[in-house]
Amino acid sequence: MTAQITVEELAALMKKAAGVTVPPDLLLEQGESGFDALGVDSLGLLGIVGELENTHGTPMPPDAERCKTPRQFLDLVNSTLMAGA
Repeated sequence: MTAQITVEELAALMKKAAGVTVPPDLLLEQGESGFDALGVDSLGLLGIVGELENTHGTPMPPDAERCKTPRQFLDLVNSTLMAGA
């Protein structure tokens, strides 16, 4: 298991936890677009955070569920995972 999640993994988590399908290449292109513009609401983001915590066995910071964009989310989550690695 890697200490960082990729755009592809985030796209898979978005589908699994939030029921929103966004191709990874589109997620890369629109990394600064809000999660809401991609169809992920606050409950969906909370589900993504929960899946990450279960998968990696590491609590995510409370700010993770308040991230507005995929890029902001990846930066925060990956820095948290790297610190715990």
